[in-house]
Order: sequence, then C-alpha cells, then structure tokens
Amino acid sequence: MADPPLLETDSRFPSGKWVGFFLQKQLPGKHGMELLLTFSQGILTGEGRDLVGEFLIKGHYHLDDGRCFFSKHYVGRHDVAYQGYNEGKGIWGLWEIAAKANQGVRLHGGFHIWPVEMGDPTGSALREEAEIPADSGLVSV
Repeated sequence: MADPPLLETDSRFPSGKWVGFFLQKQLPGKHGMELLLTFSQGILTGEGRDLVGEFLIKGHYHLDDGRCFFSKHYVGRHDVAYQGYNEGKGIWGLWEIAAKANQGVRLHGGFHIWPVEMGDPTGSALREEAEIPADSGLVSV
C-alpha cells in the first residue's frame, strides 16, 4: 500500500476545502466555485464544482514566489488554464480557454480562490472591471 502524500506545511497552501470565484466579461458578476484541493511537494490536485459543472484540478505551485499553474478539466467537456499567485490571501490571477477549444473564440478573465477557514479576503474592495464605451464621453484613467 502506498504511503499517503506529504501535505504541504506552508500556510499559504493548506490542503482541504477552498472557495472563490471567477470573472468573465460575457457573464457579469462573480461566479462562485467550491474546491477540495491537495497541495503536496509542489503538486496541486483536486476537484470541485461551479456553474459550468464538476471539474478536476491538476497543476503545480512554487513556494519561493507563490506562483501557481493549474488546469481545470470539466468532466466530458473542456479545459481551462489558470495561472496565479499566492501572497497569503489565497490564489488570484487569470484563467483562459484557448480559442481552439472554444470554437475559435479565446475566453479569459480573473479569479480568486482561498481556503474556507480564511474567510473572504476580498472584502468589498475587489470588484469587476468593465471597459468604458467609446461614445460615453468619459476618459479612462
């Protein structure tokens, strides 16, 4: 029988229940997700669900700089590539569905996930961004 994996001891990467959201321009608002993640010796694995469906997670993380790279594979559907950073308030960054996998359209957006026991680290300060329409007369800063 194989030994159980050595779980990560770095407090930024606790194995267990995580929650968060992704942002997508075509679907305004924060779209929640629930995850069960395992961090072990630089390898990230897990599973979860969101409004699209159930998914599996495979990837890796780096203790030196907090970088994380993983894919979310929707069972029987498509993959989503994630890359992010963990500075102690969960993992945040960008996701992308390659144009080839999505009928020629590249989809992308932001995300933020964190351990359930941390509570929501975003507070009310984080919000979705939108482009200002060209005919609005407003100047983008």
